[in-house]
Amino acid sequence: MIKTPTYRSGSRSEDRLLSFVLMVAIVVTLAPVLRLSWEGFTAGGSLNFGFLGEVLLRDATHNALRHSLFTAGLGTCVSVLIGGIFAFLVALTDLRRKGALVFCLMIPMMIPPQITALSWTQIMGPSSVLLKTIGMAPPLGAPQPLYSPGGIILLLGIQHTSIIFLTLRAGLRAIPQEVVEAARISGARGLRLWWQIVLPLSLPSLAAGVAITFVTALGNFGIPAMLGIPAGYSTLPTLIYQRLSGLGTVVLAEVAVLALLIGTVAVAGILVQRFFQSRQRLHLVGSTSPALFLPLGPARPWVEAALWLVILIILVLPMLGLLATSLVPAYGVPLRLDTLSLGGWHEALFRQPATLRAFVNSGGLSIGAALVLILICLPLAWLMQRKPNRLTRLFDSLLDLPYALPGVVLAIAMILLLINLPFTERTLYGTIWIIFFAYLARFFAVMFRPVQASLAQLDPAMDEAAQSVGASLMRRLRDIILPLSAPSAAAGAILVFLTAFNELTVSALLWSSGTETLGVVIFNLDDSGETVMASAVAMTIVFVVMALMGVIQLTARRLPKGVVPWQS
Repeated sequence: MIKTPTYRSGSRSEDRLLSFVLMVAIVVTLAPVLRLSWEGFTAGGSLNFGFLGEVLLRDATHNALRHSLFTAGLGTCVSVLIGGIFAFLVALTDLRRKGALVFCLMIPMMIPPQITALSWTQIMGPSSVLLKTIGMAPPLGAPQPLYSPGGIILLLGIQHTSIIFLTLRAGLRAIPQEVVEAARISGARGLRLWWQIVLPLSLPSLAAGVAITFVTALGNFGIPAMLGIPAGYSTLPTLIYQRLSGLGTVVLAEVAVLALLIGTVAVAGILVQRFFQSRQRLHLVGSTSPALFLPLGPARPWVEAALWLVILIILVLPMLGLLATSLVPAYGVPLRLDTLSLGGWHEALFRQPATLRAFVNSGGLSIGAALVLILICLPLAWLMQRKPNRLTRLFDSLLDLPYALPGVVLAIAMILLLINLPFTERTLYGTIWIIFFAYLARFFAVMFRPVQASLAQLDPAMDEAAQSVGASLMRRLRDIILPLSAPSAAAGAILVFLTAFNELTVSALLWSSGTETLGVVIFNLDDSGETVMASAVAMTIVFVVMALMGVIQLTARRLPKGVVPWQS
């Protein structure tokens, strides 16, 4: 008699909370996408398929689409080559210092793409400070080889190698030793064992990684902007950026159509990725046998040396080039004791007010986004698990869209949604709040998915027992749900912070004077020819990111399993 009213009261409060939080989540994640779709089909305020066809049939659109597919596709191939080799060797063999290898391989993913592009341009070309210092610089007047489609492909591949590595390693860890032993008993040896057993079992995870890598490369703005714009090579994100520079009603409609085009390609990639993720359920994940382990034997030192050489090339050398450029008085001057200068650092960090504002803005936006997303995603994931319905299932199937869509697409959607607030004459365009709301939409899935997966594994009996003795909804959330899901929430918060801290693709279209982010400052400094100051700011960000990752790595043993995202 006593328990029944308590349960009903709790159920009503849960229903109200679910409705409220779900409404907030839908407004944050899906409202911008719906507004963008409406604008793309209704140029001028009514359905206008003629304008849609006109924009899609332009030569500039065709060229940008072709360039985007070409660079993203071949860039994904580079990621598969590097990330696949690392994943197979780290997951399946007896390499030493695997943790250090994984940590170093994660750094390029945490470094923003504009810094990746800037660092690589500092080690190649006739003005390279590093090459001038060692006397190997090409003659003046020689072209910068990275200002080309090949340069974009190379850096897109390096930037997104970690995605292939993480997804493929997860699939490889699920292959039990007993499967390979059975194949060996049947006569399979050497390459035949890899080709007929290991590779087929890892294909679903590899294909899922390829799909999400392609979508991520397709929406990358920093690398095509810094390498493609100087060469006159436009992709869809850079074309949208250039069109938006002439902001107006017609321009918004045009870029909305371009955003829908790139969004359609991205959605196709999402569907492919989900298809192959569903195929992963066929793996023997629940097997109690030990994971597959293949000793390298006498080849181990040579394999380890080769992997560390790759780390040296893709991480250390570009960072050395960036550091060298930041320590000279002018770009192109060789680094010697008599030319060593900290003037670029002093000017960029202490005399440029935009840099300090950018650090404050990026830090505040990233911390704020992580905290707000925890407050939304924890109760939402729990309530969706307890009270599933058609609306929650539909939302669950669509909430990945803002993250999977290219950042420029989401930025255009936010402009269209918030340039005129409903029922008011006010606008959020040109304020820091539009960037903040864009970050909430962009990184919602990054926070929600780990929390959702963690809560799905919890026994609901604990919550039901607490509810039966009269524990309120808020107390159950605080004392039961929060502690049990804290590791996954912390992992999501770390990823949100590190990614948002260096973000450029979204904020490049949303910033205004006073709301600059760090990615915008670096892009603007380099675009205006202030390469030394851009390198100084970029190196500062690299040091901050590596320091944060290092602190997290050093404390990993004291943290619950799953908190450190690159170890989960």
